Amino acid sequence: MKLEIRELEKKDYQKAIQFAITGMHFDWYMESSWVLNLYGRYFWYLEMTRATQIIAAYEGSELAGVLLAEIKGGDRKYRSFWKRLYVKVFDFLQNLYAKGGVDVYDEANKKLFSQYQKRNAPDGEILFLAANPELKIKGIGSLLLKELERREKGKKIYLYTDNACTYQFYERRGFTRAGEKAVELKIGDKAVNLTCLLYSKVLG
Repeated sequence: MKLEIRELEKKDYQKAIQFAITGMHFDWYMESSWVLNLYGRYFWYLEMTRATQIIAAYEGSELAGVLLAEIKGGDRKYRSFWKRLYVKVFDFLQNLYAKGGVDVYDEANKKLFSQYQKRNAPDGEILFLAANPELKIKGIGSLLLKELERREKGKKIYLYTDNACTYQFYERRGFTRAGEKAVELKIGDKAVNLTCLLYSKVLG
């Protein structure tokens, strides 16, 4: 069955959350499935409420992949007071109880962006890109990127990732590594070493 670009259906939000948990290896840092799902929901709500482009790929009725991007001057596609409140409460609790974890990662990304911004004036950011790990179909991520390029041709964009994710995917599609920084995340008894990465590209 052919892949097609369609509007993301609300019934598939939970699937997208699971794509994030699996694709971004949140389970590396959190053993509790309950906490894992709470964090996955937080991450999805955070990026959804920022997005000016929400692009979904479907194979028939099955969600194949999702791309979220925030482009300057664009209108946000999704607004929800309660989801923004969820994000704020989760942020507060995270800063209170998880020092040395996500805050270290976020701080590294802020430093990467500060250096990047000295030489670049980006038009936007890819917030989220993930494919359905259960579908044995090639080209889902490429299709989503091509659709973003069609909609936002000529725009300079950037994205954050790390060496635990498939960063090579972006390199093969013309993205340039614009910065990297090694970090150690301490979450509970775990210590995870990662390299935060920032990539950039002019679309089109």
